[in-house]
Amino acid sequence: MTDYNLATLLEDSAAAHPDRDAIVLGATRLTYAQVDGAANQVAGLLASRGIERGDKVALSCPNLPYFTIAYFGILKAGATVVPLNVLLKGREVAYHLADSGAKAYLCFQGTPELPIGQEGHSGFQATESCEHFLVITADPAAESPIESTETMGRAMAGQPPTFASVATDEDDTAVILYTSGTTGQPKGAELRHRNMRDNALAGADLFGADAATPDTYLCVLPLFHSFGQTVIQNGAFAFGGTVVMLPRFEARPALELMLEHEVSFFAGVPTMYWGLLGALEDGVDVSAIAANLRIAAAGGSALPVEVHKDFEKRFGVTILEGYGLSETSPVASFSRLGEPVRVGSIGTPIPGVEMKLLAPESWEEIEPGGPAGGVGEIAIRGHNIMKGYHGRPDATAEAIQDGWFRSGDLGRKDDDGWYYIVDRSKDMIIRGGFNVYPREIEEVLLTHPDVSLAAVIGVPHESHGEEIKAVVIRAKDATVTEDELVAWGKEQMAAYKYPRVVEFVEALPMTATGKILKRELS
Repeated sequence: MTDYNLATLLEDSAAAHPDRDAIVLGATRLTYAQVDGAANQVAGLLASRGIERGDKVALSCPNLPYFTIAYFGILKAGATVVPLNVLLKGREVAYHLADSGAKAYLCFQGTPELPIGQEGHSGFQATESCEHFLVITADPAAESPIESTETMGRAMAGQPPTFASVATDEDDTAVILYTSGTTGQPKGAELRHRNMRDNALAGADLFGADAATPDTYLCVLPLFHSFGQTVIQNGAFAFGGTVVMLPRFEARPALELMLEHEVSFFAGVPTMYWGLLGALEDGVDVSAIAANLRIAAAGGSALPVEVHKDFEKRFGVTILEGYGLSETSPVASFSRLGEPVRVGSIGTPIPGVEMKLLAPESWEEIEPGGPAGGVGEIAIRGHNIMKGYHGRPDATAEAIQDGWFRSGDLGRKDDDGWYYIVDRSKDMIIRGGFNVYPREIEEVLLTHPDVSLAAVIGVPHESHGEEIKAVVIRAKDATVTEDELVAWGKEQMAAYKYPRVVEFVEALPMTATGKILKRELS
């Protein structure tokens, strides 16, 4: 079915709204016709180099128009996009290229974090497994910074702005998204064209997207990640919206862009909302931003209740919290627009998706109020579930059974079918035989006036097995001490829950997607 190619999201909007702004980056504005034409040139270039339906093409690029153009160009050529985290080093890039079997690699040059930095060659050895390697330069006419290599801009210059997209089946793999690899080597989740297309359409529909009155989206979520791809890029393109790009999230510039471009749709992870609230002290015109902001969506990790309440108070917009994973394209559930939001809930399954709770280490379903207080591992089934892990049939069989995907996240469900994340199953702390969920402790800590942000982890203990430790960023001008915070926690929480160890830090380690990197805490 050719019309199931994910690239039709761009093609249909380009046909219906050719002169409408598709992407804005600083002073650069690209219409849908321009983005579609440039993507056609990329597709023509790849086809001329022998890239065929089903071939894998890796892409390293921050939030710049080049990402979107290359992304849809790869899809138009019938190939599979393998977006790579821009923070990967050369050795890690080499692993992803080899594991995915990428036949070509497109990499942006220009920032030190990327495998091809300003100096040129740090990750170049990683490309030896690829038949084709093209450098994306900020100036399309520039020469390659690496000897004996080509730039994508020069290579596609002779290609026409028209291209007949390769026919793809709905079950062809459109994108391979690599998991974070917290429990071993990263695995590539194979997502079909229908997985990604239907998820983008379902999500946009939930948010009330309308091509007649399109939204302006602020893109601060990394496009190499499923949240940014589906909810921002693909969701916007499905209904002719405008994507305002910010290559790297910084709170104050994000607020300025929201004001300048009258942004109506913002989506981010919890730490981004925390950052926006912290930047309001600098005299930002919140009322002007709030006047245009129609949708505020959160996902990626659990949104602290205090952050949720504070944002609604300051901006007058209730955050719609959702849930999903790379393996689920990613959206599985969301709070519903127009319905009373239950703060702390990830909502209900989106149309076409089912969710249930499983007992530990089995596929047996548990019911609310059952053993362990009705807490179980969230399982998901529907149009959004991946084809499987690329080249890993055993891992696929372990994660998926009868169409149900095990998420690794612990949750509970209320009597009305709304779900709540309790914690990651791997983050759960067992102290003296009691199960302790770090997110619950973090929520309590955030109610302390001197605590700005907190991450709770388990550390080894001789008699209890694990002890509870809180790593805390103090609020501005706060002076709370470790002993004072421990004593306060003792008053607020059961004896087996409150943290006995507190460490104050200036910043918490985070992934490129803005999630707190707990494995780097100790």
